[in-house]
Amino acid sequence: MTPDVSHLLAAARADGRRRLLGIVGGPGAGKSTLAASLAGPQVAVVGMDGWHLANSVLDRLGRRERKGAPDTFDAAGYVAFLDRVRSRAATVWAPEFRREIEEPVAGALEVPPDVLVLVTEGNYLLLDEPPWDGVRGLLDEAWFVDPDEDLRRTRLIARHEHHGRSHAEAVARADGSDAANAALIAATAHRADVVVRSTAPA
Repeated sequence: MTPDVSHLLAAARADGRRRLLGIVGGPGAGKSTLAASLAGPQVAVVGMDGWHLANSVLDRLGRRERKGAPDTFDAAGYVAFLDRVRSRAATVWAPEFRREIEEPVAGALEVPPDVLVLVTEGNYLLLDEPPWDGVRGLLDEAWFVDPDEDLRRTRLIARHEHHGRSHAEAVARADGSDAANAALIAATAHRADVVVRSTAPA
């Protein structure tokens, strides 16, 4: 069965309360592809990657080579956004991560009051260490995307190459820091409500 958000839309229409769906998975799992497929009337998508720390900050902190690890995000800011966006009282603006520049752009995504379901996707939505542990309680539902491991790795290498890395650099990244992050993320799958075993190739 193809995952959909019809039940969340129905619940939101019944009581007027916005629902938040979190989609989780390792790098290259297909989270963004799945989230984008759910967008539509009254359904908005905001990715966790918008809360990446700027490259200049990562350089200053000595974390640039580990970009994508839990401590390379403004996790507390992301939690605050999710708490704020639960209300439909006013438009909420969110940052968007742009892969072509490898930086977030502030105020790029709009969540107007008529949105009934907010889909957010990212690696660490189910992590149980602070401040990430504040995310799960703000989600009405969480899905864990768990594709074939070879497919995930192939997608990831192709994505790195598409954004300018050589094949050797892409493989090193996929099998290095990305693999370490994927292992950490996989250990959180038990906190999800639904496990999506496969998604269409990105």
